Parts: sequence; structure tokens; C-alpha cells
Amino acid sequence: MVEKDQQNQDFDLEDILREFGGQDAAPSPEPEEPPVLEEPALPEEESSEESFPESYERDAPEPDEPAPDELEPHESEPDESEPLEEPEEAAWEDAPSPEMSQDTVRLDELSQVRESMPPVEDTYREMPPPPEPKVEPFSQNWEPEYEEPMGTYVPPQPITFRTKSRLGELKRKLIAGPEKRYYELTEMGLGRLQLVIFLSVVVLAVSIATTAMYAMDMIPENRMKLMVYGQFLALLLSALLGSFQMIDGVADLFRGKFTLNTMLACTFAACCVDAILGLQELRVPCCAAFGLQVTMSLWAEYHRKNTEMGQMDTMRKAIRLDSVVCQPDYYEGKTGILRGEGQVEDFMDHYTAPSTPERVMNWYALAALLAALAAAVTAGLLHGFSMGVQVLSVSLLAAVPASAFIALTRPMSILERRFHRLGTVLCGWEGVKALSGKAAFPLFYSDLFPGRATKMNGVKFYGSRDPDQVVAYAASVIEADGGGLASLFNKLLDSRNGRHYDTLNLNTYEGGVGGEVNGEPVLVGTLPFMRDMGVEIPDGTRVSQAVYVAVDGELCGLFAISCDKVSDAAAGLTTLCAYRSLTPVLVTNDFLLSASFLRGRFGINPRRIAFPQREERTELANRRPDPDCVAAALTTQEGLAPAAFAVTGAKSLRTASIIGVVVHMLGGIVGLVMMAVLAVLGASQLLTPVNMLLYELVWMIPGFLVTEWTRAV
Repeated sequence: MVEKDQQNQDFDLEDILREFGGQDAAPSPEPEEPPVLEEPALPEEESSEESFPESYERDAPEPDEPAPDELEPHESEPDESEPLEEPEEAAWEDAPSPEMSQDTVRLDELSQVRESMPPVEDTYREMPPPPEPKVEPFSQNWEPEYEEPMGTYVPPQPITFRTKSRLGELKRKLIAGPEKRYYELTEMGLGRLQLVIFLSVVVLAVSIATTAMYAMDMIPENRMKLMVYGQFLALLLSALLGSFQMIDGVADLFRGKFTLNTMLACTFAACCVDAILGLQELRVPCCAAFGLQVTMSLWAEYHRKNTEMGQMDTMRKAIRLDSVVCQPDYYEGKTGILRGEGQVEDFMDHYTAPSTPERVMNWYALAALLAALAAAVTAGLLHGFSMGVQVLSVSLLAAVPASAFIALTRPMSILERRFHRLGTVLCGWEGVKALSGKAAFPLFYSDLFPGRATKMNGVKFYGSRDPDQVVAYAASVIEADGGGLASLFNKLLDSRNGRHYDTLNLNTYEGGVGGEVNGEPVLVGTLPFMRDMGVEIPDGTRVSQAVYVAVDGELCGLFAISCDKVSDAAAGLTTLCAYRSLTPVLVTNDFLLSASFLRGRFGINPRRIAFPQREERTELANRRPDPDCVAAALTTQEGLAPAAFAVTGAKSLRTASIIGVVVHMLGGIVGLVMMAVLAVLGASQLLTPVNMLLYELVWMIPGFLVTEWTRAV
């Protein structure tokens, strides 16, 4: 019986292998003798572990093991001539296996089971093909998409200095521009220039001392020739110390310009000829006045380099860059001073451009040279060659007072010291002109109370309402109003896990705001506003800096607010209110910022501040500078003071420059007229070095006072 079962088992296994081996194999009839089961040949490149599933055993099962028909379906060894098709394997594995008994299966039963099973090929056809990845074919007409068409100039985008990418772009531009220029100026240094100025002052002091001795008749007659030689030597030393200035003036002629340094070179030539004639006539030349002009010219060069170095140092240390832009027709026909995103090119392309007062002074210097030549020719024709040369030298000295050299550089140098602390630079003279007219300066809540300047000192609730509900009502109304207190109340609401409501029918009043929240009328405002609205206030409740909340006409809460006085905001607001041509405009909707509150908090006169209506405030606050507007100044720090001082500093600089040019031109014109009269009269006894030195010193007094104008910004 066991042998018979073994024969059946072997026959069944062969039949199963033949069934799985291929499509063309047909079921064989029952043999008379059991065939010998041969192990199928495996390909050389494939192992038996890869061809047979792990659950299949090639050896015959033991008697106590289940029948082969209980084994999991498996794949037979594929023929070498036909490659193994993976879809058939997947189809066979997914095909449902028929139920078979645990007894020995007869051949006729196997054939019936095989006929009842769907063919492998049909099963494969019924199954859907596996999804293929979507790969779009390459098209010859494909073109990459660009934000701008290729070949079109794209202007540089404004730099926002808050993200790492923008900060990296800013640093690259700063290194290529301001930082590179700063190190160039540092390598040149200011030490040698300071030493030259010191030596020039020493020579000037010696010249003034000897000139004073000559005026007081302290020089004996036998020492007059030595006196003249000494003055001539001092003249040459002064010219040597100021040689770079005069060489630069001569070079300006080849650039098509006539500057004060060019005038200084012409004056030196005239004074040298006059000194040579003075040696023959024992006449003292005007060395002290010329030395004074050389010293002022060197000082002006020191101002220029020091100012440029300070500006470059401010720019190279920037981690943000905001622009101050003039927007035409902003408020009541006035230009608005708006703040936007700045670019490094706004400063680098304009800071070296000559100013209008400088060009006016250069044209005046050329006209003064021609007038001095005319006076000298007149004196030479009337009183001889020596008189003509003497008139020419003193006329050139009188035409340009010594303080004219620092009339434009010293005010900017004084202003740059304050700008350097604030992180502000002016974009050349064009920026100064743009900021100097009548303008309106918008004020936001963050300008007056930046950062954490506004705090909540305490909360007190009244009545029987839930405190969380009172906080939620107050936060909803204040948030709908859109003021600077919204973030403070939202933080308080979130800390109490309160609920956010929507506000309907919002109305604004003087000192407060009201609306409907959750079907109930809510009033939020100051103490005077609550009294005006008829809300009963308990006795002893007199907190000025507080927000009162009333629901349905009943006081429910009091929130004490502390607004710290920030020095930056106080200084900026004070300087804005100090100029009549400048109008600060409050564009925030905070009911707490009233005129009385600003007067008590900042100590300013609120009559200079404009308080527009709510609708107009919202419109003004949402206005942004046009892209076509050129930046007038750049700020590298946050706060109100950098932008405010940029405006007021530009106004004071323009005023100081214009007044300085007018004063020195007036002094030069007066000196030319006096020299022309003396030339006609031939009064050579009045053309002394002492009188010339006194004339220079007299006009230096108003010149220095004008240059101090920017110190009061």
C-alpha cells in the first residue's frame, strides 16, 4: 500500500511539473508503469535557489507530511529556449487556488481540476498591465520658461535684508563697493595729511607773528631785508605743503573745471612775483594771508577724506539697507517722505557728484580771477608794473576769503559724525535737494513705540462677566480697528486660551472705538471717551494710560498700558517737529495716540503733527514709494531717528551750504571792489600784509559760524 502511494505520489509530482512547465504540454494518460522522476536541468548562470520558491521542496515529502496538492503554488524551471516572463508569474501567484482534499489525488481528478482552472495566458490577459512612469517625450520645440524674455534688461531688484539670501547679496555688493573703497582710503591714511596741516599751522603762526611785529614797528630798518627773505621763505614753505592741492587745481583745468584749488595756484604765482619785486623794493609780501588759505585748503581736503571714509564705514557695516524716498503729492499736495528697500547703487552712483553750491563757487572763482586781472591791468597802466603786480596778488587773496575753502566741506563733516552713529548716508547733492523742500513725514505706531516699548502693567475686571470673555471682546475690537495694540491684546488672549470673535459695525470715535461682538455692543477706549459715552466709572478709577472696556454700557475691564519712552523715537520726533517746512503725519489708527498723550509723553508741541481722518490714515499708511523714485538717503538701522535725521540733516546742510556760498561770495566781491578803488587811486600804502591778513580773519568769523549750522540738527 505504501509502495502504491509512493508511485502515485511520484506520478502526481511529475504531472504537476509538466503542468507548470509550458503551455503546449498536454496531460498524459495514466501510465502502466510509474515513470522515473528526473531532476530538471538548470541553466549555468542561474542557481536552483533562484528558480524554485523557498516553500518548494524537490525531495518527496514524508508520509506524515501533507499531500503535494496542499503545497503553495510554485513555478517550474523555465526552459532555456524560452525566457521567463514575469507577468505570468504574477498572474499565477494571484490566481485563486482550487480547493483540494488531503487524500491522494487521482489523475482524473487532477485533469478535472486543471480544466476548471483558467489558462495562465488568459489570466495574464485579463490582468491590467503595471503602471508605467509618465515620461514626456522630448520635443524639439521645447523652450525653457523665463520670468523675463532673454535679452531684455532686468533692473536690479531692491534688497530686503532679512533673509540669508538677500543678506548674502547685500554683502557681495558692499564688499565690491563701499568696503573696497574704505580700505583704499585706509591705506592712503589721514596721518600724513594731519602732519602736513600741523606744519602748515606752524608756518602760518610764524608768518602771523612776524607780520604782527612788522605792524607794530618792532623790526628795525637794518633787518627789513631779512624780514622780506623770511616772509618769502614762509611763502615757499606754505606752497610746498599745499603743493598737492595746487597740482590738483592745475589738473582741474585739463578736466574742464576751474576750482578754488586752481584759484589758489594762480594766487601763488602772483604772490611769488610780488615777493620777488618786494625783495628789490624791501616791501613785505602777503605771505600770512596766503599761508592761511593753504591751511584752509588742506583742512578742506581732510574733511572730504574723513567724510568719505565715514560714509564707506557706515555702508560696509550694514546688515540691512532701507531707503528714504520722496513721493510727490502725498498729503495735502506735499511731498511724502516714505521708506522702502534700498540698493547700494543708490549711494555709490551719486555721492561723488558735485553739488550746486560747489559749481556756483567755482564759477565765481573764475569770474573773480578775471576781475582781479582787470584791476591789476588798470593799476599797471596807471601806476606802473610793480603796482599792478601788487594789486593782482592782494586782489586774488581778497576775492576768496580763506574760510571759503571749508564752507562746503565742514558742514558735511560735522553732519557725518552724527549720521555715522545713526547709520545714515545721504545719496549725494540730489538727495539733499529732494529732502529739502516742504514735505510730510508719516508716523507709524512702531516708529513711536518700537519693539517691546508697549507693555501691559495690569488688568482689573468689573461686574460679573467672565474675564476671558472681556479679554476676547476687547481683543476683537482692537484687532478690527487695526492699531498697534492689537498684537499686545492678542498675546494676552492666547495666553488665556481665549476665543477669537468677529467684530461687526465697527465705529471709530475721538479716543475710542466701538463695535458689535457676539451680538453685544462693546466700547474700547480711554477714560475721557468712556465718560463721553455715558459709561459709569467707579470712584478712584483714574488711570490715564489705560484701555477701558465696556459691554452693553457697563464697565467690564481696565487694562493698564505702559508706553516706555525710547530715546531713538523721542529724538526723531523732536527733530521732525523742529522744522516748519516738515509736517509729521500720524497714519496709525491707535486711539491711545492723541495730541495730549504725545505732548505728555515726548514733551513736544503737537500742533506741528497732523491727525487725518481714519479713512485717510489707512490710505496714507498703505501707500508705497514708486519704483521710479530715486532714493535720497539710505539707513542701515531700524527706528525713527535714522530716517528723521536724514531729512532734517539734509535741510540744514543745504541751508548751511547756500548761506556759506553767499557769505563768502559777498566777502570776495567787497574785497574786489576795495582793491579796484585802491588800484585806481594808487594807494599802495594801504595794500599791506597786515590789512590783508585782518581782512581774511574778519570774514572768517561769519564763515565759521555758518559751518556750525549743521551741528544743531
